[in-house]
Amino acid sequence: MNNKKKERVVVTGGAGFIGSHIADACLEKGYDVHIIDNLSGGKEENINPKAIFHKVDIRDEDAISPIIAGTTFVFHTAALPRVQYSIEHPEETNEVNVGGTLNVLNAARNGKVQKVIYSASSSAYGDQSVLPLREDMPADPKSPYGLQKYIGELYCKLFSDVYGLDTVSLRYFNVYGPRLNPEGAYALVIGRFLKQREEGAPLTIAGDGTQTRDFTYVADVVRANLLAAESKEAGGGDVFNIGFGKRMSINTLAGLIGGEKVHLEPRLEPHDTEADTTKAKDCFGWEPRISLEEGLKTITL
Repeated sequence: MNNKKKERVVVTGGAGFIGSHIADACLEKGYDVHIIDNLSGGKEENINPKAIFHKVDIRDEDAISPIIAGTTFVFHTAALPRVQYSIEHPEETNEVNVGGTLNVLNAARNGKVQKVIYSASSSAYGDQSVLPLREDMPADPKSPYGLQKYIGELYCKLFSDVYGLDTVSLRYFNVYGPRLNPEGAYALVIGRFLKQREEGAPLTIAGDGTQTRDFTYVADVVRANLLAAESKEAGGGDVFNIGFGKRMSINTLAGLIGGEKVHLEPRLEPHDTEADTTKAKDCFGWEPRISLEEGLKTITL
């Protein structure tokens, strides 16, 4: 790449937690990186100064189309996340998570993009009777967010089949790491626990705490995005689990972080998640590397 014009990539949501890490990794690999973000959830301080930042909303197709046109890869991480928020705001989250994704795919198709790598969610599975979760299981989302992210996958597959736009969907399992947002009522459980411990407040656990999650370190997720983008085998709307492959109860997590615990009303969410990552390993050689115990040590609030 050194002796020719740099290949260009776009990261939607590139000021956010996962997107900013993907942007950093792309810059390290020598790509010319453009970030699309409206800063509704992302933070300007997350943006690498070597990237070109466009403060626009993915709901505005006219604004994002010229930025996306002609790029090699689009990493589509922009979303309005969180299950509980989507339950309370189904229309707004649908506009961003479905409508915005459709705009990104349209812009990519019209702009002759080589491949779109879509940040999907394990929320698409809902509650399944068998663990670990495999990509060939039928989707059964239990929230507007889970449904919206699954619809995004279906749109990716359709754009591959109908329009010939190469796409890959990566189903993330409870991503954590540096830059995670510990603030607000919808904060991820690890961020919330760390913030509560720092403030000397009790750790708030929804329900009885026996529910389990597959916690996945952000650097592992970033590596999966780059491998999937550059792989000749991954494409055509295919879906891959990106998780650590082990589950831990929220009670055990609270014990790891330490402090007094308080139980709240349960939330409407799947009781257990655990990823089978065989497909990603077989297709593009990805395996998780960083355990929860290791990953927690890297987070400072």
